[in-house]
Amino acid sequence: MTAENPLTKGSTHPALPDDGAPRLYSNRYCPYAQRAHLTLNAKKVPHHVVYIDLVNKPEWLVDVSPLLKVPALHLVGEKSKPSLIESLIIVEYLDEKYPQNPLLSKDPLKRAQDKILVERFNAAGGALMKIALQGGDGSDLWPVLDIFEEELAKRGTPYFGGEKPGFLDYMIWPWFERLPVVEYFLKERYSFNKERYAKLTAWVDLIVKDEVVQSHYATPEQHLTYWKSRKAGQTNYDLLA
Repeated sequence: MTAENPLTKGSTHPALPDDGAPRLYSNRYCPYAQRAHLTLNAKKVPHHVVYIDLVNKPEWLVDVSPLLKVPALHLVGEKSKPSLIESLIIVEYLDEKYPQNPLLSKDPLKRAQDKILVERFNAAGGALMKIALQGGDGSDLWPVLDIFEEELAKRGTPYFGGEKPGFLDYMIWPWFERLPVVEYFLKERYSFNKERYAKLTAWVDLIVKDEVVQSHYATPEQHLTYWKSRKAGQTNYDLLA
């Protein structure tokens, strides 16, 4: 079950089935929440989704997300019905809880290295925000992508996870899905091209067709419309409802 329209201040908590399935509190345009969606879908875990208006958050959100963050995963089937927050904590919990289609490597060193790479990628998120909202020039984005171009070349596989997408692929994909937003705002300064990023370009062409990615995907036009509304101070979360 999915409550499509984002719930806002003054709303009541939606009535959800009492079936023990996890409840994901999310926002359709949040890249961190997208990580949780991709993991749940990759694992084929039945769950319910409640979308939140992050500008005018409902008062009851604090009951499932003490820091008022999304994603928040409410584990109503567990004793004491705890909630988890922070995307990477949620993803790692789900990967351990549901062993089907494992995303993290079983090798301790490779698992640690992939986690380090996700941390290094965090700068890309900040760079995108700066470009879209503050007129950044992208100078702090391209060095991050250079690291991942080199890493993919070094691994010699189509995906960071090998022959199919894994943890690292799904954790960084949400920002690549938003590259058209970067291109729109940077215009002639946009530097993501096949000459500079041949491996990453091929990776993008492959992963965008992945059924898990397509299960929670927004088009470039939808992302751009959202970011334009956000920059104008009239954030529109209803575009995908």
